[in-house]
Amino acid sequence: MSEIDVQLAHGMHVVHDGPRQGPPMLLIHGSGASGGTWSPMLPALSAHHHVIRIDLPGCGQSPPAASYDVPVQAGRVAALLDDLGLRRVAVAGHSSGGYVATALAEGRPDLVGSLALVSTGPGLDALLPQPAILRLLLGPPFGPLLWALRSDAAIRSGVRATTARPADIPDELVAGVRGTTYRAFRAVSRRHIAYIDERSVPERLAAVEAPVLVVFGAADPRWEPSSAHRYEAVPNGRVELLPGVGHIPLLEAPEATSDLLLRFAAAHADSP
Repeated sequence: MSEIDVQLAHGMHVVHDGPRQGPPMLLIHGSGASGGTWSPMLPALSAHHHVIRIDLPGCGQSPPAASYDVPVQAGRVAALLDDLGLRRVAVAGHSSGGYVATALAEGRPDLVGSLALVSTGPGLDALLPQPAILRLLLGPPFGPLLWALRSDAAIRSGVRATTARPADIPDELVAGVRGTTYRAFRAVSRRHIAYIDERSVPERLAAVEAPVLVVFGAADPRWEPSSAHRYEAVPNGRVELLPGVGHIPLLEAPEATSDLLLRFAAAHADSP
């Protein structure tokens, strides 16, 4: 199987990589991004797993949806996994994609064999002031106009504003960001905020039985890096800090991040 194995299911653009008979691994992107965010890690992950990447509704190549509530998004993902006949999947979410992954583990624990959260902020109080370029691009009054006029170079600059070390920005990631409308991005972001405002992620994970891996960049400019330690209170939880890495370990340290995910998934592949 290769990346040409693509489908549209439950309102989501879905891409399969790696052997179908391999242990399944589901990758969920963050706000305003797409499954292309994970592309630097694909060679390592797809060598061992049947990798399933999705563009959540309203993002990348997926059409808008009537609701972007996090539990609703998780329900769409659950329906996809049900259609594929998969259980005990190794689920990984980057940034706010970790909220959808957490909601999936909350609502359908039978589907989640292990849960990895990469740069997923634990609560609103851990959010840092955003870089100036992102405030300009994302907020009113100039956000809607600038969003429509973004060049590929501007998109790459926006992505690099959240990194702490040089990183190549794949064309697939840029295309995914360009495919996300301003209206959808704002709607998705509001629902993510509502989800963690209702209850923090560590609090939610306290009721989740699946083993949890938290990967955080020690130089994350979006979330206070020390807030990663809040996850240490999670039963079956483990926290890994990557020195000198910012908000996107998928791009900044793809080899190290892939190794952490692969080892974690393998260690818990046969957990009851």
